[in-house]
Amino acid sequence: MRILFAFLTSLLVSGVICGPAWADDAVAPTATKDAPPVATTKQARLDQLFSDLKRERNEKAAERIAGNIWSEWSQSGSASIDLMMQWSQKAVEGQKFDVALDFLDQVVTLQPTYAEGWNRRATVHFMMKNYGKSMSDIDHTLQLEPRHFGALAGLAQIMALTGHKQSALEAWQKVLAIYPMMRSAQDQVGTLSEELAGEGI
Repeated sequence: MRILFAFLTSLLVSGVICGPAWADDAVAPTATKDAPPVATTKQARLDQLFSDLKRERNEKAAERIAGNIWSEWSQSGSASIDLMMQWSQKAVEGQKFDVALDFLDQVVTLQPTYAEGWNRRATVHFMMKNYGKSMSDIDHTLQLEPRHFGALAGLAQIMALTGHKQSALEAWQKVLAIYPMMRSAQDQVGTLSEELAGEGI
């Protein structure tokens, strides 16, 4: 289980501290009718990245694509929300989980449609072993972004930790349907499949 925790922590750290990769798009959309709204542009980029991620068969190349997806997810479009997300990350790094939750509570209240705010709070709850609260936030994340492989991985880990191996296996399989080259997901599917086969399921 230590490996699973380390994996989730690495997802949190690698996925959330990203520079403004698309700084120009953080500006509010102009009033001109010809300019597409920022969300559409971002959605188009994400759709293309997910398509590339699903097709990619080189592990390192897939990791780079996944990193670009995390960069997109991390951009809230609000400077104040981005700042609170950074503060929450600093608090997590300092093991100040209650402080991190205070910031993230504000994030999801001020911008409830920002999936990464919910995902980050789910991760902090997971680190505090508040699995019920973590699952609730994962549910919010997946409603907003059903392809969020980080949230699905978190769900899989909670299912495994609470003894629900079949549900854990299904969650990891969903991760692989989105991100086929994720090594940790491949390993977990293999391990859980063997365990469940041995239990006669």
